[in-house]
Amino acid sequence: MFAIFKTFFLLGWISFGGPAAHIGYFRQTFVEKRKWLDDADYAQVVALSQFLPGPGSSQVGFALGYKRGGLGGACAAFVGFTLPSVIIMVALALMASQVTDTSVFQNLVHGLKLLAIVVVADAAWGMYKNFCQSRLTVSLCLGTAIALLLLPGIATQMAVLLLAALIGVLYLKGQAQPSPDSTAFKASWLPLLIFVGLFIVLPFVAHLSPSTTLFNDFYQAGSLVFGGGHVVLPLLQNIVGDSLTQDTFLTGYAAAQAVPGPMFTFATYLGYALMPANPIAGALIATLAVFLPGFLLLLGVLKNWQLLASRPAVAGALSGVNAAVVGLLVAALYQPVFTSAATSAQDIALVLVGFYLLKHLKLHIVWLVATFMLAGVIMGLV
Repeated sequence: MFAIFKTFFLLGWISFGGPAAHIGYFRQTFVEKRKWLDDADYAQVVALSQFLPGPGSSQVGFALGYKRGGLGGACAAFVGFTLPSVIIMVALALMASQVTDTSVFQNLVHGLKLLAIVVVADAAWGMYKNFCQSRLTVSLCLGTAIALLLLPGIATQMAVLLLAALIGVLYLKGQAQPSPDSTAFKASWLPLLIFVGLFIVLPFVAHLSPSTTLFNDFYQAGSLVFGGGHVVLPLLQNIVGDSLTQDTFLTGYAAAQAVPGPMFTFATYLGYALMPANPIAGALIATLAVFLPGFLLLLGVLKNWQLLASRPAVAGALSGVNAAVVGLLVAALYQPVFTSAATSAQDIALVLVGFYLLKHLKLHIVWLVATFMLAGVIMGLV
């Protein structure tokens, strides 16, 4: 458990760039370096996270921990990956805007956003080589990327993934793999029942205390977020926006995009502000509540997903979805990763240097992070 926690804890300090970049960091660490699983298993986890509400990249990390060490490993992965971001968000809530407004901080973030381009592009290329080996899978990848670039949004994402799955069932049926656990289906109903029970019961008991009110608000938001961290903004604004000043709300959102780790720790900042009598408790309650629905759903479906994946029709569907997931990464590489980071020829030059350092010199990610942070500061001074 400690080894899983340590690995994700270190990743939590350097995983800048949002969900798409996190998926790249995870693949580089757990598929390429540590060999915890292969690209096929990893793509299944990523694809599953796209279908469920909640924090996509954190669900991937949770599932990786589960595959490695069961429920304890999943919790260790979640705590390890999320804790650095929680610590930073609490610190920023304490210091308010004094740190985030400095030019040095902005330059550091800019350098790290450029590193995210390198990481996401590397993940997209690696997965493309594995899952786009026929005309049909290449077409699915290309079609997915084009659809999301022209019509970005969760509706388009769900539609192309479902279409890719249907095409896979019809034309990409593969060999079935034996299921690791034939009793998985029965064992997975408990987390689903807990999810539904909390979703129904919490609104009726929310008035009992400030803590239950806060937990209910963020649990409801986490249950309805399809499409990743950015979607949590309008949901939380509708749910708790009236209880906070606009400056506080937007400062927390900006900070969540700038710090490493999952953007859902936006809830940490808001929870801190919403419970001034006990801000640390508020931050922790809000954080747990917003992540919990996605993890309960994942636990309820993950074993079933492995069981179903042993059937030829589902294997074909997964082949189609795997190709579409590559298209998702390609689209995400442009928007929001590239468009929010690369604004000049100097930026593109640094990205090219990053590819050389990563792919040819095999520079460790920690040194890449340090290099891009320093480069961001220097470029800001020139």
